[in-house]
Amino acid sequence: MNDILASAPHQAARPGTPVGLADVPVRHLATLRSIIATLRERTWRERIRFRWELEQMSKDNPHLIDDIGMTRRQVEAEIAKPFWQR
Repeated sequence: MNDILASAPHQAARPGTPVGLADVPVRHLATLRSIIATLRERTWRERIRFRWELEQMSKDNPHLIDDIGMTRRQVEAEIAKPFWQR
């Protein structure tokens, strides 16, 4: 029984052993947050640009709306969405 308890701390250091969130260094969590923030910002910028281009297309070349497989009502609904919505 004592051998099992004594070996438990060594098992946590072995590769492939699950690590709890409390064992992850803070710098790794900060890096993860940074990556998520960057991806979120990139996605939001893509949505803003897509909706802006869609609006320009609907104004300048409304006949192209049919070519992309959308109705006028769908285009208006998409343009009206805030940038954080899908």
